[in-house]
Amino acid sequence: MNIAAFIARRIAFNQQRSFSRFVIRLSIGATIISVAVMILTLAFASGFQKTISQKVFSFWGHIRVQSFDAVRVSIAEEVPIPMSDSVLNLKKTNPAIKTVQAFATKNAILKTSETIEAVLLKGVEKGYDFNNLQSFLVEGRWVNFTDSGYSNEINLSAYTASQLKLKVNDQVIIYFIQPGSPSFRPRKLTVAGIFKTGIEDYDKHIAIGDLKLIQRLNNWDSTQVGGYEIFLHDFNQMDKVSEDIVPKLPIGLQGTTIMDIYPNIFDWLGLQNKTIVIVLIIMIVIATLNLITCLLILVLERTRMVGVLKALGARNNIVQRIFLYHGAVITFTGLLLGNVIGLLICWLQQRYGFIPLPEDAYWMSKAVADVVWWQVVLVDIGTFLICFLVLLIPTIIVRKIQPVKAIRFS
Repeated sequence: MNIAAFIARRIAFNQQRSFSRFVIRLSIGATIISVAVMILTLAFASGFQKTISQKVFSFWGHIRVQSFDAVRVSIAEEVPIPMSDSVLNLKKTNPAIKTVQAFATKNAILKTSETIEAVLLKGVEKGYDFNNLQSFLVEGRWVNFTDSGYSNEINLSAYTASQLKLKVNDQVIIYFIQPGSPSFRPRKLTVAGIFKTGIEDYDKHIAIGDLKLIQRLNNWDSTQVGGYEIFLHDFNQMDKVSEDIVPKLPIGLQGTTIMDIYPNIFDWLGLQNKTIVIVLIIMIVIATLNLITCLLILVLERTRMVGVLKALGARNNIVQRIFLYHGAVITFTGLLLGNVIGLLICWLQQRYGFIPLPEDAYWMSKAVADVVWWQVVLVDIGTFLICFLVLLIPTIIVRKIQPVKAIRFS
């Protein structure tokens, strides 16, 4: 029979009303809250970063291949490049690449009878994979392409459609700005669908149309495009793939990751990691201080018991194990319930989305919980190790308690 474990259980699960019982429950509660908050912080931060990153990637791909001079600014008309089989065949030679798709952009002005809006029309080719953008479509459909000529349809953002008071199937006149020319080239297009990304820069400035229309307006032939978007199976391989494709690109072309093109967005996302660290440190300190306080109170309250056990011949290591087991009960109970509560809230948020966010500020309408299991395991292991070190403090005090003084002290 393990005497130390038996006594520790009797102390921990004692039903009598006492101050130590209250302290134990308070310490368990603090541990539960600390563990749950750490799990929620990591899950919501990961969900936030992942959601915003995926929105950027879905709209522009993971790697953009353009003329060397065309990547100096993030949103601008491109220098035309010839269609290249070398770029299109990258998908065959690199298994990390999912799709390679041509695009071009052109500045334009949308006009109705009441108002005007400036946009950057992003032209895509027939066969473009709109699955990446499907989650953004709020009304209507994506543009349809024709075998001959160009499509007379356009996709507008919800913001632009609202400003122009346009709905699906409405017609709008679009005036294209011609570099070096004071005149505009008008076209009448039909609104095929309306999208909303939640990213202000995109929703206020981007529209989607046919690549052939931009080719015609720019006097390009059918073999010229603005660039290529490369989508990957795993965005974590962006830097590696970007380096791998360099020797395979034609002279004059350059592959650049979207993180390098839009550094302001990803720098902002990176700042969230500092917030995570601050919250984790605060929660760890709270859990540690509560456990130390709890165990010190228990040692002081059980001083007489320690003296009696030593007087009966109990060795120091047996008495020390009593408080180690006691602290372990608090730690494991806090870890178990903290994990249950934290993961349950994450699941409820994913299913019901009961925590809304102002989309104008956070680029999403509700908080997203993305549970990364290795982070949960790391929280549990880290909490356990810190608590284990804390548990050594009262055992040092126990060794110095003298039986005669302890019994007389009571």
